[in-house]
Amino acid sequence: MLKSYNLLLADDDLDDCNFFKEALEELNLTTSIRIVNDGVELMQLLLQNGFLLPDVIFLDINMPQKNGFECLLEIKRNDKLKQIPVIIISTSFDKKAVDQFYENGAHYYIRKPTEFSQLKLAIQKSLLYISESNTAHPELINFVI
Repeated sequence: MLKSYNLLLADDDLDDCNFFKEALEELNLTTSIRIVNDGVELMQLLLQNGFLLPDVIFLDINMPQKNGFECLLEIKRNDKLKQIPVIIISTSFDKKAVDQFYENGAHYYIRKPTEFSQLKLAIQKSLLYISESNTAHPELINFVI
């Protein structure tokens, strides 16, 4: 695993953001996290000159102004950003949408668990997979965590 992680979470649900931060704090990892609450804010931040790009982006699907799918497309079409692993994290699970996220370059898909311990495990697994794979795109069979 990487020694430390610079993470970016894009999610409009403040409770989910706090839940994510708490789970991250309980993992024995060195991390820094920046949180944005909509897709427009995410893209403005990523494209800002001098912004230290994150090691991993956790991206919610349903956000105001610009949704996660639109953000993923913009990220993967941008030469400066396309190498950043993007992990989709959402309460919804539509197989067709999941396949579309995979086809468009997302690295993993986490269905937001209701149990705190499951969220911790999903975050830990996704970061482990990212660090082990050198950010290579996984096989579809391993896409959903």
